Amino acid sequence: MKYIVFILLLGSFHLFAQEKIDFDGQISLISSFSSDNELNSFIGTRYIPELSYKIPIDSLQYIDFEASINLSASTLFHPFDTTNTDANINPYRLWARYVGKQYEVRVGLQKIDFGSATLLRPIQWFNQIDPRDPLQLTNGVYGALGRYYFQNNTNIWLWVLYGNEKSRGFDAIQTNKKIPEVGGRFQCPIPKGEIALSYHHRTANSTHISYLPQYEKISENRIGIDGKWDVTVGLWFEATHSHKAKNIGQLTNQTLLNIGTDYTFGIGNGINIIAEHLLISFDEKAFNFQSPNNISAITLSYPLGFFDKISSVFYYNWTGKSFTAFLNYEHQFKKIIGYLMLYYNPAIQQGIQQNDFVNNFVGPGIRLMLVYDH
Repeated sequence: MKYIVFILLLGSFHLFAQEKIDFDGQISLISSFSSDNELNSFIGTRYIPELSYKIPIDSLQYIDFEASINLSASTLFHPFDTTNTDANINPYRLWARYVGKQYEVRVGLQKIDFGSATLLRPIQWFNQIDPRDPLQLTNGVYGALGRYYFQNNTNIWLWVLYGNEKSRGFDAIQTNKKIPEVGGRFQCPIPKGEIALSYHHRTANSTHISYLPQYEKISENRIGIDGKWDVTVGLWFEATHSHKAKNIGQLTNQTLLNIGTDYTFGIGNGINIIAEHLLISFDEKAFNFQSPNNISAITLSYPLGFFDKISSVFYYNWTGKSFTAFLNYEHQFKKIIGYLMLYYNPAIQQGIQQNDFVNNFVGPGIRLMLVYDH
């Protein structure tokens, strides 16, 4: 018996020895100035500590966990005059996952992201990633996500979300957080690329918008298709259509179509260019395209060396005839990354996805940011 106990203890110790606990974190300091705003100065700090834990089961299976919080404090002010201070503590990620040979299931507060586009993303249904944010921060969603991967790289996604009410991506109105959301995605390889079909059902809530009919429950069905090819240049498209069961005027139907391309020119260290065009239409009747809005976007990125990089993002709204520009110089110090950003934002940035983590002033401005990852 004592040998059996010894073997069990040895096996337990061996299993425990393979378990892995990691503690990481990211600290960022930001300062911005934009003269066209009443409160024209901004100072902020953010700390996102992250704890991850992995338990191997065998060579093909494991269970892992991730927990992180978003600690932030900021001040908007006009020097020697008015000050607006804010501080928040919010969960950032909190999930558990089981990974098998060809599948995984993840439950909790998580990031869900898919699609082919980069800048103007119709299928950015569950996050708020802003291409101008070097850190690519975004709020997560509460829910369960399952994915199955076939041997030919075809994969199926299924999800159930609950408790989420914030607008995400191009949502025109908020979600009713008391009613579950469900959906799925089928993605498969095709010659020189891949194509996917996505579906999502949610219940929207229009009571926070005074000029709309007041409904707490509006059934909405959303379908999306996207594809991507590598044929000398990168080519892709994304298209979505959303229909609400109740008539709420122009926001009853929403159609978005994106086409894009990218290519790296062999000049110097290589200039990468990404270009996209997005058509947005809100209509009372589906596919009416009564007052469509068109937006073009382009990014340029050039590595100056191992530690320096310059990049830019430009948007042009053809309907509103407004222009948005963003320039970023990045330098990698020994333990810190520094960013110097110049920007110009119009008063209305319609069709440009923004998140809760980046302060987007109106007009011209400058931003400095230091980031330390530990």
